[in-house]
Amino acid sequence: MTLPDWKPHAERLAAEVTHPQSRWRPAVASTPRHVFVPRWWGDGADGRTLGDGASGPRRWMRVAYSNTSLVTRIGSRHADHAEPGEKADGLPTSSSTLPWLVVRMYQHARIADASRVLVTAGSGYGTALACRRLADRQVTSIDVDPYLVAAAAERLDTIGLRPTVRVCDITGPLPGTYDRIVATVSLPSIPASLPAALNPGGRLVTTLAGTGLVLTADKTEDGGAVGQIECEGAGFMSARHGEDYPPDLFDVMGDFEEKDDGEESVSPYPVIDVQQAWELWSTFSLEVPGVEHRFRQGQGRGTAWMAHPDGSWAKASAMRDEPARVIQGGPRRLWDELDRIRRRWLVDGRLYTYGARASITPDGVLTLSRGGWSVTVG
Repeated sequence: MTLPDWKPHAERLAAEVTHPQSRWRPAVASTPRHVFVPRWWGDGADGRTLGDGASGPRRWMRVAYSNTSLVTRIGSRHADHAEPGEKADGLPTSSSTLPWLVVRMYQHARIADASRVLVTAGSGYGTALACRRLADRQVTSIDVDPYLVAAAAERLDTIGLRPTVRVCDITGPLPGTYDRIVATVSLPSIPASLPAALNPGGRLVTTLAGTGLVLTADKTEDGGAVGQIECEGAGFMSARHGEDYPPDLFDVMGDFEEKDDGEESVSPYPVIDVQQAWELWSTFSLEVPGVEHRFRQGQGRGTAWMAHPDGSWAKASAMRDEPARVIQGGPRRLWDELDRIRRRWLVDGRLYTYGARASITPDGVLTLSRGGWSVTVG
């Protein structure tokens, strides 16, 4: 197979995602992203469809050097192991993150030339960028999945990069100490192992699960860390501990689509797709953690469902700009909690998550605060 020259594609991508004077521009321009995504799961009307670089080299170059996330694993099925024409359904469990976001997370880390960094592996592309920016001996890359670690290490080796690559759960003990830790997975809370693995003055960058929030924090003398929620959003897959995520609550608790045996009310607000309203979603997830969401739009009508592990559930439905008809059950009224936050948003003109101050104790308890608002995670 003869491949088109990848370098012009990488240079174009670098120009798209970095400033001309950025020290990350040469890293993006010199890294062959296609090596890390020889196959991927693309979007399809009836499920994820397999994309195979070898069967279409020109398309491979176009896809691999686009500023998009490329899903490489659905559930426990990696695209590397799929058959031609195969489709996959389920939640994505690994990807090659869109390059702009990888670079942005590294910029938040304020990586210095001498920094020793811990990053999460995924496809290995982000690890390669860190190695190009620094030296491979300064980079440690981890993932909970043995195959992802082996594939990333092999592909890094083919382009002459040999960082330390380990099978490791980022929520548990880490294989060293570092000046920077950049987790391109989202965490439900901050494990004590993260501040413990930072060298004095070290910096942590991650996102919080169930939110669009980027957390940056610098280690303090007491072994904790202080920082902030950055004033921009980002979303990553949640950290997992096995081959796949556990079944979602809608599967465990039953089908909610026709459920109508709860308490009925009318909301003063229209239906909203909560997960597409990141500031609202992030605040709600912090104040009412553990809620899962579904949303469907059709013929001008939106319907939203919520489910919580304690058995609480809610269903809201309305035409586009009409007040929502709400049915709720279980020990808590989830939609009322959402409306409470929406009311605060209207009264104050803002919510307080983005830009919030962050404080992490040595044992991993995270407190976010801004103005009179405060919430504790973990």
